[in-house]
Amino acid sequence: MSDILNTRVNCGDRHVFRVLCGAMLCLTLAGVGAQAQAGAAYPCPTVRLVSPYPPGGTTDILARIVAPGLSKGLGTTVIVDNRGGASSNIGTEFVARSKPDGCTALLGNNTGIVINRNLYKLKIDPVRDLAPVGMVASVPLVLYVNQAIPAKTAPQLVELIKSSPGKYSYASGGSGSPQHLAGELMKLDKHLDMLHVPYRGQGPALSDVLAGQVPIAFDTTTALAPQLKSGRIRALATTGAQRAKTLPDLPTMQEIGFPGFVIENWYGLFVPAETPKALVDQLNTELNRVLHDTSVATKLAELGSRDVSGSVAQFRTFIAKELPLWESVVKRSGATVD
Repeated sequence: MSDILNTRVNCGDRHVFRVLCGAMLCLTLAGVGAQAQAGAAYPCPTVRLVSPYPPGGTTDILARIVAPGLSKGLGTTVIVDNRGGASSNIGTEFVARSKPDGCTALLGNNTGIVINRNLYKLKIDPVRDLAPVGMVASVPLVLYVNQAIPAKTAPQLVELIKSSPGKYSYASGGSGSPQHLAGELMKLDKHLDMLHVPYRGQGPALSDVLAGQVPIAFDTTTALAPQLKSGRIRALATTGAQRAKTLPDLPTMQEIGFPGFVIENWYGLFVPAETPKALVDQLNTELNRVLHDTSVATKLAELGSRDVSGSVAQFRTFIAKELPLWESVVKRSGATVD
């Protein structure tokens, strides 16, 4: 094209020159318009998706389910970075203090975002210092035991614990986690003498229950799905408002004498608070696209999650409602940081 322009200018044909320049401008604008319709290119060659827990737990599982779809949709590489410790506070703080350029995101949950602020003296405020992008999953917990425990039902487990005060313990993925609070509420409701054993994530906690080191625990349907299918653990009840679709024969805690005992673990995508709105909206769009992908939706449903896709504003409103709820649960349970 430049050779043609040079030829026309040298010949003094200014009219042809103007026509060709106009044509080139139209082609350029058409290309820009097509690019805009296809969606702006994401500015990061690599996105670090931080899971604030060790590998093997629910957060890690969910991060690895959505990461491939996000990579494809954003046209970049999304890597899962496990930064466990301090009941998710280490990974959460890392993301909150990261550069707000869209290149670092958090797969957080209710523990790190709305619960820990009632238990720890945090160096950051997760609600203020992180921008919500969208919810990824919401799943009930399951009360489960090692197969060596003779109790076949939750009421039988309560009687077993009462018969030997101080003998039994329960595991959780960390102080202040929903799994910890579920155990404390169970103790409070039935006046049980049972020791809490916190771990650095639900993966290690589950491993020790499977090994018989700790006999009792609560965990999500997501993390327990393989063990429930294989029969390596015994599930006694769920903590949802209704029975889990994936475990229809398992009663809820409310059904077996724990009125008002409803706890769900939710998970969402977050970025540093000052991340440009355009990038937050782009991430939300791609996240919802991933969640609506048939294969991903099937995986999440099999793990016990309901459809939680929605806008940034909807997620922000949801979090605002969760703040007083979990403050009340912490106070009622009497939970403290061990």
